[in-house]
Amino acid sequence: MKDQASGSGMGFFRTAAWVGAVWLAAGTLLAAQDLESAAIVHPSAESWPNYHGDYSGQRHSHLTQITAQNVNELSLAWVFQTDQRAAIKSSPLLVDGVLYFTVPDNVWAVDARSGHMIWHYNRPSTGEHIGHRGVAMYKGWLYFTTPDAHLISLDAKDGKVRWERTIADANKGYWTTMAPLVVGNHVIVGVSGDFDNLPGYLRSFEPQSGEVQWQWNATPPTGTPNMTTGGMTWMTGTYDPELNLVYWGVGNPGPDWNGDARPGDNLYTCSLVALDGDTGKLKWHFQFTPHDDHDWDATEIPVLLTAHVRGRDRKVVAMANRNAFYYLLDRETGEFLHASPYAKQTWAKGIDDHGRPQTLPNTSPSPEGTLVYPSLQGATNWFSPSYSPAARLFYVAVREMGACFYKTEAEYKPGNWFGGGGERPLSGDAAYGAIRALDVNTGAQKWEFRLKSPPWAGVLSTAGGLVFGGSNEGNFYALDGNTGKPLWDFQTGGGIVANPVSFLIDGKQHVAIAAGQVVFVFGL
Repeated sequence: MKDQASGSGMGFFRTAAWVGAVWLAAGTLLAAQDLESAAIVHPSAESWPNYHGDYSGQRHSHLTQITAQNVNELSLAWVFQTDQRAAIKSSPLLVDGVLYFTVPDNVWAVDARSGHMIWHYNRPSTGEHIGHRGVAMYKGWLYFTTPDAHLISLDAKDGKVRWERTIADANKGYWTTMAPLVVGNHVIVGVSGDFDNLPGYLRSFEPQSGEVQWQWNATPPTGTPNMTTGGMTWMTGTYDPELNLVYWGVGNPGPDWNGDARPGDNLYTCSLVALDGDTGKLKWHFQFTPHDDHDWDATEIPVLLTAHVRGRDRKVVAMANRNAFYYLLDRETGEFLHASPYAKQTWAKGIDDHGRPQTLPNTSPSPEGTLVYPSLQGATNWFSPSYSPAARLFYVAVREMGACFYKTEAEYKPGNWFGGGGERPLSGDAAYGAIRALDVNTGAQKWEFRLKSPPWAGVLSTAGGLVFGGSNEGNFYALDGNTGKPLWDFQTGGGIVANPVSFLIDGKQHVAIAAGQVVFVFGL
């Protein structure tokens, strides 16, 4: 369903003349909505055409107008109320002056100049409504996943449905929350569903017809001896156009905390995989946490960059993993190059020369509970890191938090929780959060900005020398990218569980963040 009569921008009066003016402006904006492949591969600095901004996952804006010298002059341009219960987790897209953002079951197109709604799409569904990360765009079409595991294509001009396809069977316990990744003529989506005994996979759809092109399975088929389930693919990957490789993080095995029935490494769970962008064929994999029994998904964002490691410059994939280690891998071969801890961890002595963790004894879940850092939520999680090519720093939002992991029986009964345990909060746990800047080559910490509580918001770096981030307490802030010094702060009034973005409107740089149920856009 499409609703063009609800939503608000700054609470303006809705007179007949005003509505006519808005639709005239919308028509002018939307006539240009046509995102060709070249604009995705090489996006202009003024746009934000996919989840990460570009294929690299660096979440770095090359705009320079907002700087450390003038960021204190940043002020509110407009706000948009969604009138929904769900908090906004999505990263907006910005294409030709229009912002597109989501919560479960909903997509909005909003004029980025004024904050006025152009259209609103709503499709009530069943499934897990735990959040939604955004849409993808190709040509004049948008792609949106639903809580009941469907992929819907909308016309970007008016929000009308073009087609709808099934990603997975929601009746079995699958759901979807991710923003798809468009690679050439492929719309690639993953699945969620680790509350149940389900295998994970990636699936590619043809953008015009919606027909399935290929599927890559993260876990073995049902009936495989000592098989594991899990391996969910619930966050958006990255892509190297030169190598035609798609990089995707894979979630934990199941049952989550009782690994007795799944001996071995449990491939390809807790791994980064590199797939051929046209066929989905596996080119290489690297497993961060073999036989994971702490629910440490490897669904964090794989960031593509160049690092000086082992004596020379290498094209690498960098990841701040949920297990508290920062990794560098060769982008073409998957060769392990480096790992170092970036947060408190008590489960591994270190990482050996082949990239395998040297696990400490007595760190697995136990019936009485085993204290381990980090918690099951990880040293970081789904929210995005950022990388500044100028500063050569990798910025990550860190969760400093431990937990007592416990183990129970894990007998599968359809429709029931299949975790085999869980975690207990620590009594008097001094949990906190931080933004940490890591030397991209070594992972050494260069600076830290402390946060009151472990964050659920990502970061954005800019060519103006800034890092933007958000807190659970509702603070949207800017830091000096070289030193971590706080330079600017705005209290939004809502918890921030999203990633910032930046774009150009009428030649002026803006920064946007969602807080609670509201989108805020700032400019000089």
